[in-house]
Amino acid sequence: MDRFPFAVGTPFLDALSPAQRSVYGDAPFETTTVEFDALEPTTYDLLWWHQEESLVITDALYTHRERLLPYLRAGGGLLLTGRALSAVAALGVDPVPPDVTGVEEEPTGPLPKARYTDHPLFSGFDERAFTAEHAPFARYEGILPERGELLAATARGSGDAYGQLPMAVWRVGRGAVLGIGSFVSAGEAFGERRDRLLSNAVDCLARPEELPERPRDVPALGELRATLAGDHHRPSHHLTAPANWLNDPNGLVRWNGRYHVFYQYNPAGPHHGTIHWGHVSSSDLVRWRDEPVALTPSPNGPDRDGCWSGCAVDDDGTPTLVYTGGRDRRQLPCLATSDDPDLRTWETYEANPVIELPPDEPALRSTEHWETEFRDHALWREGDTWHHLIGSGTDEGTGVVLYYTGTDLANWRYEGPVLAGEPGEGHMWECPELLGFADRDLLHVSNYEEVRYFVGSFDAARGRFERESTGLLDHGDFYAPQSLADGDRYLTWGWLPEARGAREQWDAGWSGCLSLPRELSVEGDELRQRPAAELEALRGERHEFDIALEPGTETELPVRGRSLELAAEIHLDGADSVELACLTAASGGERTTIRYTDDELLIDRSAAGGPGTVEEPVTAPADDLSDPLTLRAFVDGSVVELFANERRCLTGRVYPESEGSDRLSLSATGGAASVSMELWPLESIW
Repeated sequence: MDRFPFAVGTPFLDALSPAQRSVYGDAPFETTTVEFDALEPTTYDLLWWHQEESLVITDALYTHRERLLPYLRAGGGLLLTGRALSAVAALGVDPVPPDVTGVEEEPTGPLPKARYTDHPLFSGFDERAFTAEHAPFARYEGILPERGELLAATARGSGDAYGQLPMAVWRVGRGAVLGIGSFVSAGEAFGERRDRLLSNAVDCLARPEELPERPRDVPALGELRATLAGDHHRPSHHLTAPANWLNDPNGLVRWNGRYHVFYQYNPAGPHHGTIHWGHVSSSDLVRWRDEPVALTPSPNGPDRDGCWSGCAVDDDGTPTLVYTGGRDRRQLPCLATSDDPDLRTWETYEANPVIELPPDEPALRSTEHWETEFRDHALWREGDTWHHLIGSGTDEGTGVVLYYTGTDLANWRYEGPVLAGEPGEGHMWECPELLGFADRDLLHVSNYEEVRYFVGSFDAARGRFERESTGLLDHGDFYAPQSLADGDRYLTWGWLPEARGAREQWDAGWSGCLSLPRELSVEGDELRQRPAAELEALRGERHEFDIALEPGTETELPVRGRSLELAAEIHLDGADSVELACLTAASGGERTTIRYTDDELLIDRSAAGGPGTVEEPVTAPADDLSDPLTLRAFVDGSVVELFANERRCLTGRVYPESEGSDRLSLSATGGAASVSMELWPLESIW
């Protein structure tokens, strides 16, 4: 038994159970067992409460907070293991206790977040090491603690569970509470590893100032971002969260001279979970800074299970977010407002939700997760009338955009479907948005697989959109875009999801980024997209090439990099194809190939990355693109984003294993071709 230089008290409720007697007695350090009612916390340097049986929260348990909280604020430490973690609300540590309890059927162990793998708490642990079998647990799954920082997910014999989170830490004054809601049991299996975990935990609690806190303010978020700076897959000129999970862009607005981009964010880790709203801002679209999390689920509100996608509007000088709140199996619209000129603090509307029920007609889609699919909001005002679009699907298997009007943001009248999909256009339409141009309107929706747009006209009097043509905003890894009206242009960002497995995302510590800001326009009935002009300010030294390509030869360019912009004019002449290889290793074996033919534009990623990554190509038709092809290409860590003749966009995610995969080359097949190219290294936007 190790000799720790501090006293550890092990309290219990009512009677000491056999499991507690076993765990406390086998601890790798000396303990003193004491009943809670007789506990004098200051007698001990640390307290450890283990609970294997179901914990009944009684009024008596609340009385213990009166002694524990002053003890913690003065520098004491409290370790909660097993189902004792369920007491955090009763003890005044966090208003949100774990939402799932039970007993594990398999061997389990902690799966630390990427930024905590080197923390002393996990010292001496191999990757995915099991510490217990048939362990009791209390963990966060559908909800997250309001104040605590989650440290680890669950490694399990049958596979890792990234959304099952039983380890958390709370800083309370000068002290701390460490919760290990699993991985500790009275069994003998994995006893040595269990004892190491307990020893590490007690040792860390003896120095509470060294335990992490959830990053909340701008400096802390910057420090969090810095922990991932060495990842060569991490984009530098595309927007990312400081760490963890990012999906849809939300709430795009220009306010007091700054651009604000909010996004779907899970602070628990790089997996989709309890969604908050992350936030970044910029004065010029070039340099960005992280802002504090804007929306957090309310423990007792209609958004308890997540604050999902929505938009930002100016309500007579009040910045207002309209978003989807989720609770149990219901999705309904909610509001939040701010009186902060920097949009860093928000208050949710006390009468949320502002629509109580989805409409009865048409009959809307339901799933095992949701009573009705009814989410994502796009709003605009004309005169005294607010117009409001919501995404859904019908029980007949087609997507639909629903239309509401109102004279204020809290009261809405249902007007009916503004547009219903046809077979093959998706059974659910998420993230609808309507943009008005000079003589045409553009409506786009996301249908789980793609972002489909419709060019046509919107008739507000009839509440209907008449389609004239349709297409895809992007033919690759691009989803759920949202736009910002900025003077005489629209700026659009989309979510670029990962094309690698959940394990690779967890190990990286981050998931998802946003596209470059795109300027949209409609010419005739055709959509045009180009990178925002401000991005040129990121350019470094300019390189220019005019290259005649002979078939069967490869020309390596004298520029290397993983953060580049290329502007090329490609003449096929007699060639069947022209290929631009980027992110290429010195050996040439690892490469991402952009291939242009008469028929298609393609990102070939068959040799682009390592295990766990998608190898299927990303393709777009090119038969109606003029020759020569004018191509703008942005290469950024794991992103290849293409703009072809300003008419077609194609985005692919790739993950070269080698940090030295940064070479560029050109080649042609089937005949001669020529390429004129400008190339710039790009600076970071952070």
